[in-house]
Amino acid sequence: MLVLASASSIRRTMLEQSGIRFEAVPAGVDEASVKAGVKDPASLATELAERKAVAVSSQRLDDWVIGSDSVVSLGDRLFDKPRDRDEAARHLRAFSGNAIRLTSAVALARKAAVDWSATDSATLRVRALSDRFVSDYLDAEWPGVGQCVGVFRLEGRGIQLFDSIEGSFFTILGMPLLQLLGALRERGLIAR
Repeated sequence: MLVLASASSIRRTMLEQSGIRFEAVPAGVDEASVKAGVKDPASLATELAERKAVAVSSQRLDDWVIGSDSVVSLGDRLFDKPRDRDEAARHLRAFSGNAIRLTSAVALARKAAVDWSATDSATLRVRALSDRFVSDYLDAEWPGVGQCVGVFRLEGRGIQLFDSIEGSFFTILGMPLLQLLGALRERGLIAR
């Protein structure tokens, strides 16, 4: 059995559309304690993905468990999911006219131990956003984008935030999917 240690609807959709059979089980990891100690985006995304995979794997020892997480950074500043609409607007204003970095990690665990992990990043150049655009955007997208670390869903109106994007579409959605599929094939969990 393959298990996704996540409540993320987009990660579930990514696996479903790839033809992967799995069960979704939220990990319940205390992300705040991890974020307090790790400041590098790639290390943080990897640590969170691995902890989620191991947390569920420790309850499902014979199953392969996928953990994944994403981090948005602007310079040295890391951004969490916004706590409310006002904070979402502040995040969007901070992103306005800047290039943000979205780093996603994925991990596989079995028998309560990490077997494999991978990290990938994308650069998204946010166009200059007017206050009216931010307000109209949040009117249309809130509260859904409140569950998104970058306050956007690339598969929806969030695409309007950007002038350019460099990197994998799947990484931006929240999981380095191509790397994961390769790891699943290597382990005989999906057909070669």
